[in-house]
Amino acid sequence: MLGERLRELRQRHNLTLRQLAIAADVSPALLSQIENAATDPSLATLRKLAQVFDTSIAELFSEPDAPAVHVSRPGSRSRLAAPPGQISYDRLTPGRGDLEVLQADLAPGDASSAEPWSHPSTECAIVLAGTVVAEIDGERHVIETGEAVTFDSRLPHRYLNASGAPARLLIAVTPPTP
Repeated sequence: MLGERLRELRQRHNLTLRQLAIAADVSPALLSQIENAATDPSLATLRKLAQVFDTSIAELFSEPDAPAVHVSRPGSRSRLAAPPGQISYDRLTPGRGDLEVLQADLAPGDASSAEPWSHPSTECAIVLAGTVVAEIDGERHVIETGEAVTFDSRLPHRYLNASGAPARLLIAVTPPTP
């Protein structure tokens, strides 16, 4: 799905793999692997590609023919990886453009981003396991297993695992603008 969408955007912009790789500062081999669904890109790579196409990361995952009913199964989900020390996400929803639901794993010391950032959405995160600190507009909110936080994501925010145990989050974003 992501690979097909990336290929479609690249061809629509009349770019070769090499030209897109240069513009996004990634290797042509990586782009080929992404287009052929042989690997999942990192969030940093997705941000670079979205910038080249002057679009959002959510648009890279848009599926014009998304099914009316979508079943998300472990092992068949798109994974948004991140550099060590940052959050990784599994996408649970198809790319219809109305809602994004992500499952996120945070190792001890991990954060969703180096610095708080914002985007025009509403966000809700529920802690499925462990303890997470939600930094929102300069305030720290400790969220325990079973608790949730909902906020206007135009406020600068990020999630941190300041504990010594792994944590898992379920994050809903509407509209999707990760």
